[in-house]
Amino acid sequence: MSRMLLVEDEISLTKVLRRGFEAEGLEVDVAYDGNEGLRLALEREYDVVILDVMLPGLDGHRVCSTIRAAGLWTPILMLTARDSEYDVAEGLDTGADDYLTKPFSYLVLQARLRALLRRGGQAKPRTVEVGDLLLEPQTRRCTRLGSELALTAREFDVLEVLARRPGVTVSKGALLEEVWDLPADSDPNLVEVHISALRRKIDHPFAGRADKLLHTSRGLGYRLVPAKGATLGPAS
Repeated sequence: MSRMLLVEDEISLTKVLRRGFEAEGLEVDVAYDGNEGLRLALEREYDVVILDVMLPGLDGHRVCSTIRAAGLWTPILMLTARDSEYDVAEGLDTGADDYLTKPFSYLVLQARLRALLRRGGQAKPRTVEVGDLLLEPQTRRCTRLGSELALTAREFDVLEVLARRPGVTVSKGALLEEVWDLPADSDPNLVEVHISALRRKIDHPFAGRADKLLHTSRGLGYRLVPAKGATLGPAS
């Protein structure tokens, strides 16, 4: 049975969500403020965390960043009443894997959770290399030029899809289907925000030392392009 932590201070919403999740067979722990949510996240093992941004005590961003700083990479879905690109980027930069803007459809929330829960149990090759970028799917580690990159679970999933097709343009629709388990015509901003976050982590810090890896095919999608003669695809 999968175990979830729900950190949300709206009591009526919490009751509805908890009832729905438990009906689906999930074991649900609930916290109504950031301090209690952080305590539970650090003390217990969860398969997924749903974390509201606006919380009494510590806000969701502080809770998320503290969880990540502790070395815990449980998938985190943030709930926010603000949908600007800045607010979304802030949530992702603190370590969240996905976000959902209030008010939201319960069916969409279910799909996002299924996608997050599905990531852990698939058998995968030990390493995937694209140029000087190395991914280890089993441990979910990513390094470039020997430096470890702190990727959220969702960022890693997007990067892994691209890395398994080096040099091939992958459309936003394909990424929505494979990473988020959503229809191809869903909100493309989900993909765009995560691509921007990946650029800040895998390309910007290495400017002047290494070639740019992540490229945009305007109107078509995204691709990883290693330097000429570099390693492509699964290494082992």
